[in-house]
Parts: sequence; C-alpha cells; structure tokens
Amino acid sequence: MMTNLFSVFDPSTTILNLSLNWLSTFLGLLIIPSVYWLMPNRFQVIWNNILLTLHKEFKTLLGPNGHNGSTLMFVSLFSLIMFNNFLGLFPYIFTSTSHLTLTLTLAFPLWLSFMLYGWICHTQHMFAHLVPQGTPPVLMPFMVCIETISNVIRPGTLAVRLTANMIAGHLLMTLLGNTGPMSTSYIILSLILITQIALLVLESAVAIIQSYVFAVLSTLYSSEVN
Repeated sequence: MMTNLFSVFDPSTTILNLSLNWLSTFLGLLIIPSVYWLMPNRFQVIWNNILLTLHKEFKTLLGPNGHNGSTLMFVSLFSLIMFNNFLGLFPYIFTSTSHLTLTLTLAFPLWLSFMLYGWICHTQHMFAHLVPQGTPPVLMPFMVCIETISNVIRPGTLAVRLTANMIAGHLLMTLLGNTGPMSTSYIILSLILITQIALLVLESAVAIIQSYVFAVLSTLYSSEVN
C-alpha cells in the first residue's frame, strides 16, 4: 500500500532511460513569455502587481546594499517554484518540487555562493555573526557551535520544508482519490468530493506560501552576508 501510495511521485515517462518528467519544470518558462505578447489583460495586470510587490519587499530585506539584479534573481526563484507547485496540482503532471533532487539543486548553490562571498569579502563580519551581540563570554564557544550548525543545515531545511509540504498535500489527495471508488454511499462520495475541493484550495494556498517562504528565506540569507 505504501509503495503504491508513494508511486505517484515516481518519474514514469522515459526514453532511452532518461526521465522526461523533469521537463515539466520548464513549462512555466514557456507560459510566462507568451503572456507579454498578448494584449494587456486582467491576469497580466495582477501578475505584474505581484512581481512589483515582491521586488519592493525583497529590496527592503536586502537593505541599502541590495540592487535590482538581486531582487530579479529572487523574484525569478519565486516564480519558478510557484509555477511548478501549481502544475503539480493538475492531473498527470509530474510534481518536480516534491523531490529533493530539485529543491536541493535550488537551495544548495544559493547557500554556497552566499557563504563563499561572505567569508571571502566580509570575513570579519561573518566571524562577528557567529557570536550574537550581548552573549556572555562563558557561552561564546557554545554559540559559535550553534550558529555554525544553523548555517550548515540551512540548505537542507529550505529543501526539506518545500518537499515535505508538497508531498503531504499530494498524499492526502491521493488517499481520498483512492478511497472514493471503493465507496458505494452517495453521502460518503459527496463528502469525499467536498473534501477534495477543500484540499485543492488548501494546496493552492500552500503552493504560493511555500514558494514565497523559500524566496524570502533565501533573500534573508543573502542579506546576512552583506
């Protein structure tokens, strides 16, 4: 039962032993440019307002040292993750963000580049960041160990948080979808249908929230090394 349950996350379309399911990651890149070739519509206005709001917020988080290029990177990261989260809600579309292969690929290079830049260009600041201001001298060695461990596990927590939230929602929807055909009562079927719709709405909210959390935390990690 557990194997069948988690098999919904397995890549299944292969040619010459190469999985084609991962190509769904780039579907969002095909959708976004086509919007700007069309006449201005409500969706385009809403999307532009969202991007502008995110740009202003990320610029505030980055502080005076931040610039438009940095905010563009984090806004693009938000867009990529959000489109993949939403595409996973459609039937027969592979959810790439439910795999650590993708989430770690996004989180680890960002974290590594921030750490290298911080330790090479702002070494004194990075050392000072290991000991919070006002820490008693007795606790300083322990605070250095705690802050070091906290920094090291950051890419893992970013990746696991996104993956776990995507897997949890999809598993609930899969469980309800599997129990529906086995039920013979119209009342139970109606309850399952209502629950499925509610879960779909909840998963849509989770798709937006988790992509926003991933982008905001990445922005905060970047601002710490400046």
